[in-house]
Amino acid sequence: MYQGDVSPKQAYEALSSNRDAVLIDVRTPQEWTYVGIPLMEAMIQASWPPTPENPDFVHTIKALGVPANVPIYLICRSGVRSARAAAELTAAGFENCYNVAEGFEGDRDQAGHRGTIGGWKVAGLPWVQG
Repeated sequence: MYQGDVSPKQAYEALSSNRDAVLIDVRTPQEWTYVGIPLMEAMIQASWPPTPENPDFVHTIKALGVPANVPIYLICRSGVRSARAAAELTAAGFENCYNVAEGFEGDRDQAGHRGTIGGWKVAGLPWVQG
């Protein structure tokens, strides 16, 4: 099991205070382009679950040189995919994986829309349009 869930603000503070920490955005290229991405220096974009463009998620992260012992924060739209990706990396030997609960866009509101309740964007954390 991965280390646990953290809020977007907790992830941002940890990433800002630890130069070794890494943020991995596991959403799709379409989400990065049309919804936006967290604005963090140490960020990797690697889709999960595996796609034709990224058939082996763990191999991709290893190939990018992410050490197995650094804090790794994983984010997706709502925190579901990133939790599964954190569990997969942990099972592969990465020691300090955390899921960013609420994700980038948060939960759906009463109208079924994201981006109004929870998430990186609603927390007012830095992001850019992809």
